[in-house]
Formats: sequence, structure tokens, C-alpha cells
Amino acid sequence: MQLIKDTEFGGERPLFASHDLHLDNVIIRAGESAIKECSNIVATNCRFEGNYPFWHVHGFTIDRCYFDVGGRSALWYSDHLKMTDTVIDAPKMFREMNDIDIENVQINNADEIFWRCKRINVKNLKLHEGTYPFMFSEDIYVDGLESDSKYVFQYVKNVEIHNAKITTKDAFWEVENVTIYDSELNGEYLGWHSRNLRLVNCHITGEQPLCYAHDLVLENCTFGPDCDRAFEYSSVQATIKGAIGGIKNPATGRITADSFGEIIIDENIKAPANCELKLSDGSPACKQD
Repeated sequence: MQLIKDTEFGGERPLFASHDLHLDNVIIRAGESAIKECSNIVATNCRFEGNYPFWHVHGFTIDRCYFDVGGRSALWYSDHLKMTDTVIDAPKMFREMNDIDIENVQINNADEIFWRCKRINVKNLKLHEGTYPFMFSEDIYVDGLESDSKYVFQYVKNVEIHNAKITTKDAFWEVENVTIYDSELNGEYLGWHSRNLRLVNCHITGEQPLCYAHDLVLENCTFGPDCDRAFEYSSVQATIKGAIGGIKNPATGRITADSFGEIIIDENIKAPANCELKLSDGSPACKQD
């Protein structure tokens, strides 16, 4: 592997079609497509300021690097990436990619990142600002996530998440086969139109969560006092620790909680309209509309 160290490149495609390179303490200045159509690339302690540096790259490692705002859309149409201990200030990262391994990464403008990617493995990721991270991606494993980005994990499939704190709105819409463990989910309209969404030991806050959901499962979850009109038109099996503030027209299944606030079951409920509401002692919950 050729070592290129303590230098800088700029302009158009300075390392186009290179293979078997180790870049150490290299700066990519303004320009485009610095490392395009490459393979077996290692970048350590590098700084990326130009647009689109890693496109159509096959097999690469990025360690202890920094992507400046100008390094937008830096990682597209590539595969087999391992990224560690890196800070990203640029938007629109990770598009149409496969086999991504991320550890100890901070993304300060998470706008439209991880779109249409497959096989993403994440450990200790921080996302700040931006909209629609992980849109249309699938086969995702996450252990350790902090995010205040809006509209996270929409239209994703086959996802497992552990130890996350997500503050957002409209998260997990139209998802399929998603399980979330030991996490805090804060925001309005969580999990609408989902299929096979399972929440285990999670804390949920925000208005109107988990509506229009199909085959929804909650195990030992807790709700904040601001949760109201939950589970509207959903098929659900839920065990809730403590109280839930309000429920409206769940379609079918069973919901068990220590206590219920407002329960709305009205003429607009959808068939089969047979969801059981139970207290933790097994007694029926009372309608309070």
C-alpha cells in the first residue's frame, strides 16, 4: 500500500482511479471528486473540504478524520466502509451505499444522510440537526445513538436499535420490521403507519404516538404525561408500566397498563373494534369519554 503523508490536493479528481493508498494527514482542498472510482483506501487524520471526495469507492477506512461543510455529499455509491472517531459538519452524507460500519462518529448536520443504504452497523453515533436521516435504508443495527434530527428512520426495513435517545417528530413512519430496546423516544406522532414495530423497555413522550400501526408490540414501556390519543386505528399488543395519558380508538389487540387517563372509544372506531383495555391487576379499564 502506497503511503501519501503530510500533503494536500485540490481541484478536479486529483486521485481518480487510485488503488491501495494510505492517506495520512492529507487535506483535500476545494474541488470535486478527489477520490473517485478508487478501491482499498485508508484515510487517517485527514481533512476534507472539497465536494464529493468518496464516490464509487470499494473498500475504504476513514479514521480520525474531519469533513468540513464544503465536503458535502462526500460518500455516495460506495461500499465496505469502516469509519471511526470522525467528525462531520457536511450534509447529505452516505447515499446508495452498502456495508457501512460506523463507530464513535459525530455528524453535526445530519440532513438527508444514510439514504437508500443497506447493511449499516452503528456504534455510538451522534446526529445533530437536519432532516430525514436513514430514509429508505434497510438492514440496520444500532447500539448507542443520540439524535435531535427531525423525521428519523422513515421508510426503513429490518432495523434493531439499542440504547438510543431520539428527540424528534414523525419518527419511524412507514417502517417495517423494526425493534427498539432500552431507548428514549421523544417527539410527536411516533411510529405511524408502521408494520411489525416492537418497543422493549422504552420511554415514550409526545402527542399521538403509535397510530395506524399494524402488528405493533410494546413490552414494559413507559409513557410521559403528554402522550394522548395513542394507538388510534392500530393493531397492538402492549404492556405499559405506570400510566398512559390517553388512548383513542385502537382497532384490535390488548393494552395493559397500571392506569389510564382519557379513553376515547367512539363511533369512528375501525373494525374489528375489539381491543381489550386492562389494568395490571387484570380488571377492565373504564371508558372516560
